[in-house]
Amino acid sequence: MEFVRTMKHIFIINPSAGKKRSTRALVDRIQALELPHEIVFTEKAGDARRAARGAAESGEDVRVYACGGDGTLNDAVNGAAGFANAAVTNVPTGTGNDFLKIFGRENKARFTDLRALAEGPQAPMDLIDCNGRLGIDIVCTGLDARIAVDKDRYNSFPLVSGIGAYAISAVANVLVKGIGVPTVVDCGDLHFDGETALVCVCSGRYYGGGFMPVGDNMPDDGLLEVLVVRKVSRLTFFRLLRQYGSGKYRSYPDLIWYRQGFPVTVRSKTREELVAVVDGEPVRSRELRIGLSDKKVNFFYPAGLSYGPKP
Repeated sequence: MEFVRTMKHIFIINPSAGKKRSTRALVDRIQALELPHEIVFTEKAGDARRAARGAAESGEDVRVYACGGDGTLNDAVNGAAGFANAAVTNVPTGTGNDFLKIFGRENKARFTDLRALAEGPQAPMDLIDCNGRLGIDIVCTGLDARIAVDKDRYNSFPLVSGIGAYAISAVANVLVKGIGVPTVVDCGDLHFDGETALVCVCSGRYYGGGFMPVGDNMPDDGLLEVLVVRKVSRLTFFRLLRQYGSGKYRSYPDLIWYRQGFPVTVRSKTREELVAVVDGEPVRSRELRIGLSDKKVNFFYPAGLSYGPKP
């Protein structure tokens, strides 16, 4: 397609997300595209955001390829958000890539086809704002955020990755740190002053290596889905973990409160900061304000894929 050759293509590669040999192979594939491009290697947090912002601020039509995991994608999204001339995608070389699952778990490999990405369509996606940090997928705070922050230490275990690391971290956090956190939560008509297990705000559908708390939401409908889970016993938590992770919150209205379309505020009742995770990236504060951003980001993907809910 001619329009592909009239824009710039920025490949932001997180070399720590893959093996050295795979990074070299990725560079070779990029150069074989014979498209006007630039390759940027990240060294620290924020590099992808700065590279994406610089490309977007040029005013040129640009496509940004975040080559890494969810963290690399989140950084690039924060850089390109609000720029109509820029679009972002995720080339999966990381361990998570949870946002891509919205296109079908079986289609992750399609996002490694650079030509299909370059020529693919794009759509404006909603963004979640958590204390100024933007997310394209899911923001959570409470037990699941602690689990997500701690899970990286288990990814290095032999034969453990993704959902396995998340599950191990869940067991460790529940047994050692406990479930409930004293908070005040406000979301629309919901006001709760007590111990919460977690608060989850969704624009995408998947997090934690494959958990799907809300399975029918759309990432571009201007509505965020909010789940508030009150403190439960350890036995109840382990009994409901699979149900929660497969989107069956409606079956437990006494344990899980659902709201749609409202911002949510979560305040700590102790001196301890709350930990939120925005697409896997931590945010810490005694008060978290989470809502729909007034910015969107264009996301491009291979032709033929759909991010609508699966029947």
